[in-house]
Amino acid sequence: MRTIIEPFRIKMTEALPITDRGDREALLAEAKYNVFLLDAQHVTIDLLTDSGTGAMSDRQWAAMMVADESYAGSASWRHFEQTIRNITGFKHIFPTHQGRAAERLLAATRLKPGNVVPNNSHFDTTRANIEFVGATAVDLLTPEARDLQSQDRFKGNLDLAGLEKVIRDEGPANIPFCMITVTNNAAGGQPVSMENIRRVKEILVRHDIPLIIDACRFAENAFFINRYEPGHSKSSLLEIAREMFALSDGATMSAKKDGLANIGGFFACNNDDWADDFRNLLILTEGFPTYGGLAGRDLEAVAVGLMEALEINYQRYRHATVEYIAEKLLARDVPIVRPPGGHAIFIDAAAFCPHLAASDYPGIGLVNALYLEGGIRAVELGSVMFGKPASDGGAETPAPHELVRLAFPRRVYTQSHFDYVVEVLDFVHRHRDAIKPFRIIRQPPFLRHFTAHFALAG
Repeated sequence: MRTIIEPFRIKMTEALPITDRGDREALLAEAKYNVFLLDAQHVTIDLLTDSGTGAMSDRQWAAMMVADESYAGSASWRHFEQTIRNITGFKHIFPTHQGRAAERLLAATRLKPGNVVPNNSHFDTTRANIEFVGATAVDLLTPEARDLQSQDRFKGNLDLAGLEKVIRDEGPANIPFCMITVTNNAAGGQPVSMENIRRVKEILVRHDIPLIIDACRFAENAFFINRYEPGHSKSSLLEIAREMFALSDGATMSAKKDGLANIGGFFACNNDDWADDFRNLLILTEGFPTYGGLAGRDLEAVAVGLMEALEINYQRYRHATVEYIAEKLLARDVPIVRPPGGHAIFIDAAAFCPHLAASDYPGIGLVNALYLEGGIRAVELGSVMFGKPASDGGAETPAPHELVRLAFPRRVYTQSHFDYVVEVLDFVHRHRDAIKPFRIIRQPPFLRHFTAHFALAG
C-alpha cells in the first residue's frame, strides 16, 4: 500500500489548549515577544523543539515501573550501559541529565582558551559550551548546504577542504577534537553521509585528532543513509549506526531526541584518560557515574527508546510526516529549506519576509505571527540565535540564513494537526506584509534566544 500509517495506536489523550487571537496578542506582549517565555498552557501546537517533547511507548512506561533506583550500580544503569554499548561499541559510557551536560563536561575537560573545534555545524548549546571556556567553534558547511534550495541529499556533510584548511591554519595541536553533528540541525536538519564521516576520519587520523559525533539524531541519520546512500539499503539501522560510531572516538548525545525520552543524555568514548577526567567532573557536578543526574526510571526509558528509534517502520512514518508537510507548503509557495530534513521543516524567513532586513529579525517576526494567528509555537534559527553581537556597540554580524524551525515532537501529533499547521502558515504567508520588524531590548551574554526581550521596532 502507498499510504504510510503511524506504526502505533493511541491509548491516552491530552487536551489541547485553545485560545483566541485577542488572548494570544496579550500573551505575546506579556512574554516580551519571545515565545520561549510563553506558558505551555497557552500553546495549541508546540513545535518549539523536538527535544524531550515526544510521547513514550508502553514499553518505555513498563520499563520505568521496574526501574532500580539504587544510588550506585543499579540494574537500570546496566541496562542503559549495555544498550548504548550495543549500539556504539564504546568502552566508557557516562549518563548525564541531558546532552548539554555532556557537552559542558567535554569542553571543560578537553578544551582551553585559544583551542579550535571544527564541526559541520555547532548547534546553540554546543557552541556556547565551547565558547564559554574560551575556545572557538568553527562551522564547516559544504557549498550545497549554503544553498537552501539545493536538492543534494547529504547537505549536512562537513566540508573536507575547509577541514584541511583549518588544520593547516591552526595546527593539529590546537584542535583537541573535531565534531560531526548528525543530523545537522543548524543547517536544516540535513543528514551526513557515511562516506563523509569516513573521509573526515581519514583526514583526522593523519593529524592525530579525535572525532566526536554529536549523536542526538543518529537514528534519523541512519535512516537517510539507508534510504539514499548506495550500498546501505539492505543494512539495518542498527548496523548503520554501529558503522557510524566505529568511525569516531567518542560521542555526546541528548537522549531527548532519538532516545525518545523526556530527559537524559550521555557521553561515551574509548580513551581511558578522557574517561578518568570526565568521571571526576561528572561526580562533582552531575552525580555518581552510574546515574549521572538521572533517576533509574529515566535510564530505563532511554535504554528502551534508543532501540525503538532504530525501528525502520517508526523512521519511515516519521520521515513521511515531514515530507507530507513539505509538499503541502511547497504547493502553497511557502519558502522552505529543501529537501526537508529529518526532524523539522525549516522556513526561509528572509524569503518569507522580503520586506524585512536581517537587522529586523524576520525570524522573530514570523514566529510571533504563527503564534498570533494559530497558537503555534516555533523557533527562530537566524540572527538572534546565531548572529554575533558587536563587542563595541556597533552593528552585529547577522547569521548566514534567517530560518524558522518547526520541530516535530515524536509520536505526538496526528495528520489533522499538521494540516492545521499548513493552513496557518498559508494564511500568514498570504498576509506576510503585515509581519513587523523587531528589536532586542534585553539580552544575556550567552544563548540569548532563550530569554531575550523584544519590542516592535519603530
